[in-house]
Order: sequence, then C-alpha cells, then structure tokens
Amino acid sequence: MFILLLLLLVFTGLETPGTEAHSVGVCYGRVANNLPPAKEVIDLYKTNGIERMRIYDRDQPTLEALRGSNIELVIGVRNEDIQSIANSVSLATNWVQNNVLKYSQDVKFRYIVVGNEIDPNTDQASNFVVLAMQNIYTSLASAKLQNQIKISTAIQMNLLGSSYPPSTGAFSDSSISFITPIVNFLVENEAPLLVNMYTYFSYISDPNNVDLSFALFNSQTDRAIDGKYEYRNLFDASLGAIYAALEKVGGANLEVVVSESGWPSDGGVAATVENAQIYYENLFNHVSSGTPNRPNQALETYLFAMFDENQKGPAETERHFGLFTPNKQLKYQITQMHGSSSSSSRSGLGSSSQSGQGGITYFTSSSSSSRQSGGVIIYFCISLLFIFFI
Repeated sequence: MFILLLLLLVFTGLETPGTEAHSVGVCYGRVANNLPPAKEVIDLYKTNGIERMRIYDRDQPTLEALRGSNIELVIGVRNEDIQSIANSVSLATNWVQNNVLKYSQDVKFRYIVVGNEIDPNTDQASNFVVLAMQNIYTSLASAKLQNQIKISTAIQMNLLGSSYPPSTGAFSDSSISFITPIVNFLVENEAPLLVNMYTYFSYISDPNNVDLSFALFNSQTDRAIDGKYEYRNLFDASLGAIYAALEKVGGANLEVVVSESGWPSDGGVAATVENAQIYYENLFNHVSSGTPNRPNQALETYLFAMFDENQKGPAETERHFGLFTPNKQLKYQITQMHGSSSSSSRSGLGSSSQSGQGGITYFTSSSSSSRQSGGVIIYFCISLLFIFFI
C-alpha cells in the first residue's frame, strides 16, 4: 500500500498545475503581396510563443516551414476545392496524402477545415460540404488518423436568423438544411464546430444599440440578463446565441472553437490601435476562464490575423486586422497574464531584437514554477522509494 501511494504521488507530480496550454492561436492569412517568407513567419510565431496556427489553404512553403516547429496547425480546404473533393474519393485521398500525410511525422495537425464562411444562399459549395468532410474522414481513417485530426468547417454568425436574447438563438430557415447535417457529422465524430466571430462588425452594424465598451469587454454597467445567464460583453452573448442555435439542431453538447476573432486598427469607425489593443488584451484574459454558458472551460480561440493584408477588401478595415505589420513589427503591447512571470513576459518577445517593442506571451505549456514543483515531488517520492527498499 505504501508503494502504491508513492507511485500515485509520482504520477500526480507529473501533472502539476499550469501544464495545460493556453487556448489562443493566430490565423495566418496571406492575402497580401508584401509578407515575409514562410520560414520567417514560423520563426515569428515561435519567438512570440504562439503555439497554434490557422491557415486557409494547402500552402506548401508554410507546411515545409512548420516541420519540427511543434506548432499545432489548423489547415483549410479552399471553398473552390470542396465540390471536386466531394465528388471524388480519389481526389480526397490525394489531398490528404499530399497535404497531411506527407507532413504528419513533423507537423502537428489539429483540424482540417472544409470551407470558410460558406453562404448556403449564394455558394454552390454549400451542397457539397458534408460529403467532402466524409471523403476526407475516410482518407484519414485509412491512415488511422481520424481520432487525432478532426474535420470541421468554419461558419459565420450571419447563419443565425435570431440571436438576441441569446436563448432565442436559432439558425435561419435558409441555413437549417446546410447546418444540420454538418452538426450531425460533428457530433458523430466528436469534432468541434468552428465559428468566426467579430464583435466589431456587430458594433458598427448597430452602434445606436450596441455600446462600444460592451463590444470591447470593457463595460462596467451594460449586461444582458437572459434566464440563468448574465452576459457582460457582446462576445459571450454572441456565443450564447450559437450554443442555443446548436441545441435546436441536435448539437447541445457540441464544442465550439472561435476560429477567427479580431479588431481592426485603422480604416473605419472605432478602428483604432487603442481599441484593438483593448479588445485583444481582454479577449486573451477572458477565453482562458470560459463563458457563462460553459464556465471554467477554456475556449479555444484564434485571433485574426497575424499580419495586415494589403490585398484584402473591399472595406479598408479588412487591411488592418494584423497583430504585426508585414515588416514584422508588433502593433500592440499585449501581455498574456496567465502562466508567465513578469520577467519571462518581458524577455525574448517581439518580432526581433531590432524592433524595440514588447511582445505577446501567448502560450506556455507549463510555467517554470510548475515544472520545478513537479520535479521536487518526483525527486522526493523517488528518494522515499529508494530508502524503503534499502
């Protein structure tokens, strides 16, 4: 019994507090003609401790640069490729082989995202999303990776026909036939639904009724009371509407990943560096502790985007969502408050030693104090075992 208790302490010491990676990644969009090479981009992710990346296509230079980086990758199937993959298992197999299996020994794939913000009212690809997901799943299963790499799609908030109060959240009549089989697939395969969610666009579409501070997580007074839930910011209220809508189509327990969220620094109403910094700082701190609907449960979230993209549009704001400028200068002073000491937060961050700016502490898989205390516990237990057997 004594030995069993010691072994239990050893294994407990291996899972000390603070070992869970934070839940925020960054999207790497490339709709620009002035971005740094892929290798430099990956180095920038690593320098700033960003351990999750979302890309929107099968960009080979990025995949090559990711080898050995330990960055978890969310890779997208382009909207224009969905129909052909849906219609051909062979094409699906080739896509998986050339873009996943080819790199799977050196790249940590997290999700394959079949389509981004597909509109069932205007996009013909909406008729083929589920079949494409099934074909890719079949290809992954043949390599026994279906449980390791999950398949999903990324939707936008305008699929909702009702969103306020959040408990009335429901998908619109025109999107029900699109989203329901997707939800069924995700539930069956225990995969999350990815949702692109921007409180900025909700704010500028109705500034008379949506307070800016409510959109920035900054309101001290505004709140929405909805049954047993109290929403103190627009992000949580929007997410609450998504959860309510999913419940109505058989996805009550479906995990949601916020696959894009951000705030522009220029180009439009309320698009300032100050507001963007406030949004990102508050978003970081918020998602790590959960939301009213799912408290104490970190919400996996991806910031949009890594760089300003000069070929996006048509709105000018679309070109100013980057955390960094194309020359790798950090635009904001954002400090992740969880799992890092003040000294580690200040050291080794920013785009380069020449930037002269602070940086972002995104992920740390464990704090140094956690590792040290874990090591102390293990050392103590092993010492006791040694004494016992002597």
